[in-house]
Amino acid sequence: MNVIVVGSGIAGLTAALHAHEAGHVVTLVTKGALGDGSTGFAQGGVAGVYGAGDSAERHARDTVDAGAGLSDPVAVSTLVAEGATRIAELIARGVAFDRSPDGELLLGREAAHSHARIVHAGGDATGAAISHALSAAVRGAGIPVVERAFLVDLVIVDGVARGIRILVDGAPGELEADAVILATGGAGHLYAHTTNPVGTTGDGIAAALRAGAAVADLEFVQFHPTILDSAPAFLVSEAVRGEGATLIDADGRRFMFDVHPDGELAPRDVVSRAIARQAAAQGSPVRLDATMLGATTLARRFPTIDRVTRERGFDWARSPIPVTPAAHYLMGGVVTDLDGRTSIPGLFAVGEVARTGVHGANRLASNSLLEGAVFGARAAAALDAPAPANGPAHTHTHTHTHTPSGHEHAAPDHPVARTFSRAALQQLMWNQVGLLRTDDGLAHAQETIRSWRSEIAARRSVTDHEDANLLLLAHETVSAALQRTESVGAHFREPALIGV
Repeated sequence: MNVIVVGSGIAGLTAALHAHEAGHVVTLVTKGALGDGSTGFAQGGVAGVYGAGDSAERHARDTVDAGAGLSDPVAVSTLVAEGATRIAELIARGVAFDRSPDGELLLGREAAHSHARIVHAGGDATGAAISHALSAAVRGAGIPVVERAFLVDLVIVDGVARGIRILVDGAPGELEADAVILATGGAGHLYAHTTNPVGTTGDGIAAALRAGAAVADLEFVQFHPTILDSAPAFLVSEAVRGEGATLIDADGRRFMFDVHPDGELAPRDVVSRAIARQAAAQGSPVRLDATMLGATTLARRFPTIDRVTRERGFDWARSPIPVTPAAHYLMGGVVTDLDGRTSIPGLFAVGEVARTGVHGANRLASNSLLEGAVFGARAAAALDAPAPANGPAHTHTHTHTHTPSGHEHAAPDHPVARTFSRAALQQLMWNQVGLLRTDDGLAHAQETIRSWRSEIAARRSVTDHEDANLLLLAHETVSAALQRTESVGAHFREPALIGV
């Protein structure tokens, strides 16, 4: 079978390697260079190694709890059951996870995990280690790689995915295939503040929407709580709080236990909202205090964070550092079954572009790399298998295809920006479709985005395509947020917007 994999993070690299090893003819297409994307920036680790008193069942329970009860239990069970195998595979492919002097894997704990079960590589450089090892494996296997290739659209023939249209260094092209696996990541650049690398503009989800694929849960956008309050955005891993660092207000008081019994280790959505509210109330950033860990431990355990914070003028071993939330991860995406199949025959989706049902309304820390490895391998294994008669799994969350929203809301009395720009869209999404949402704010965003979409010219350059993709995803995200009237997980509705 001729297979195209679009994207070169952990999900795409894993899918490409497994498909190649199964005898398929694989071409890997990536927007930048091989290994570019969010995986290489991941400071957190891979959850799924269980010590004394821990188990896959406990991991599953933590995942469902963090997901506010909206996770698909079958998908979660699949994730945790296959985690150990995928972690062992990463080790076999050359990922050197951190170990104790006696050779045992070191296990860390992050927010909303009940036990230490997360493996890291290079302290806070897990994603870079995985990206390097898997990219080397792809090169070593002789899998053809098309770099600097922008996904324009899917090629659908008689309702089946048969290839992709791309721009390579600006020149149009088309690649034919018997199956396409999307692994294009999320859409962090919908927002003014994000941890995502440049180029994370939702291209795969947008292409799937235009092709008629079902999507779900786009309203569930995770904001990482602790980004260093110093441009450009730099993530301070949740593992720092897992090691004992605390969040303090302007008076030096820990405030998270006022909000949640787990304090700093509450689910990400809870911590992010609490930080935003506290910062607004005091008129200054919240601070992360890691001084109790000491300079030696911080440099050894978190070498990347230690280096970057010092380069920016902070000595976090001596003084707390200012932190703020930023858009980090999209729980929703293209709806898939447990093998990555979408509602379009021949089209698969894995990683952040996919909505497997694992994450529900809020992703548990360090489940994203695990999800990419587990479902990337499953999608490759399913290429030759017959599709189930009932198509991809649909859980109790709503799904929709790219059609005009049936929930149009009257816009409040807000001025609508006259001219579209990406920066204006990102600020609109941050202000109205971010951590704290209101009916009026969402309706204003919907009206503004509708106005901007009417003025967008034909897509020619990569920037034109990215802007169109962002506008499409913004429209769908706002529509989904308006339809879900209750607050749950990362989607939080309130009567009046508190400044963030």
